[in-house]
Amino acid sequence: MENQIKEAVAKFEVLVREQLARNEKIKSQKEFLDFDNLDKIIIGVCGGDGIGPIITKESARVLEYMLADDVKAGKIEFKVIDGLTIENRVAVMKAIPDDVLAELKECHVILKGPTTTPQAGDPWPNIESANVAMRKELDLFANVRPVKVKEQGIDWTFFRENTEGAYAVGSKGVNVTDDLAMDFVVTTTEGTERIAKMAYDYAKRNGKERVSIINKANVIKTTDGKFLRICKEVGKDYPEITTDEWYIDITTAKLIDEKRRKDFKVFILPNLYGDIITDEAAEFQGGVGTAGSANLGKRYAMFEAIHGSAPRMMREGRGQYADPCSMLRATVMLLSHIGKQEEADKLERALDICMFEEKKLTITGRDNGATCSEFGDYVMETVKKLS
Repeated sequence: MENQIKEAVAKFEVLVREQLARNEKIKSQKEFLDFDNLDKIIIGVCGGDGIGPIITKESARVLEYMLADDVKAGKIEFKVIDGLTIENRVAVMKAIPDDVLAELKECHVILKGPTTTPQAGDPWPNIESANVAMRKELDLFANVRPVKVKEQGIDWTFFRENTEGAYAVGSKGVNVTDDLAMDFVVTTTEGTERIAKMAYDYAKRNGKERVSIINKANVIKTTDGKFLRICKEVGKDYPEITTDEWYIDITTAKLIDEKRRKDFKVFILPNLYGDIITDEAAEFQGGVGTAGSANLGKRYAMFEAIHGSAPRMMREGRGQYADPCSMLRATVMLLSHIGKQEEADKLERALDICMFEEKKLTITGRDNGATCSEFGDYVMETVKKLS
């Protein structure tokens, strides 16, 4: 057993050194990319696997339709990036193959479809999540997810820290012995400060009067305690905004409290809590298929659906009926990010009409509903009517 303990300690030392090096890299980062100073914006379209290529292609088709004039003028270029399938990743035993990563880094923003992540019992080897790897490789430190349901008074924006927490070294846990396995949680000063500042800046710019810090610092005292303390310190620089703090377990309960949930506006959350609670929140506006997600860094940004690759749909031959709405919601966020706010507002309005108001077509995931491409046509027709 002594040898097993020494091996575990050696592996832990490697992780500590890796995270210290990552922290130094964060410190050296420059300012955010200014899209107004770019001659051309390159948008990568990366389909992923499962239903990913289907819904991503449809969202890209809508995006190309709305940005046709900029493409024609040479101001925007679309770059199709294949190769992020589970088969390709397993073939090289990497979360993201080197050639795919190189292509991603040639882009400024990425529209990305869902990818399959192996888990226990799968036929695939244990490789890291492509999403987690992409967030780390491109330093996409902020996962931003809005949820709005006007009739219920819900107007929430979640700022989930994207590169640390329980996911930072999620594939690098240690099986110390047959009886003991350990994983690790990572919290850094720089990593927490930047997500907190982004959330408070957003709240200030958008007139949101409250920021809620979600944690479990009463139990996970070191890492969650550090996260809470730093976020509260950042909040002091925004005296016009009310800061409160909530434990993650009671937050999940209060989101379904009809009176209390209206008070929430902007959330700051560590990685794991943010992953869980944003899926709960999405249910209020119709489920994970209705919500998009932005992954933001200083140099790169990636936009995606918040659901998975639906391998069962593909096995059953129902891929063409996949719902593109979550990807289309992410496309709204992409348009806003690159400075196309008028187009973003128009697409968001068209989606509200198609999904909730007019509803001429319905996506069911089966042949009794519209196909993905039919719904895309419906959205573009609606956008045209709003022009």
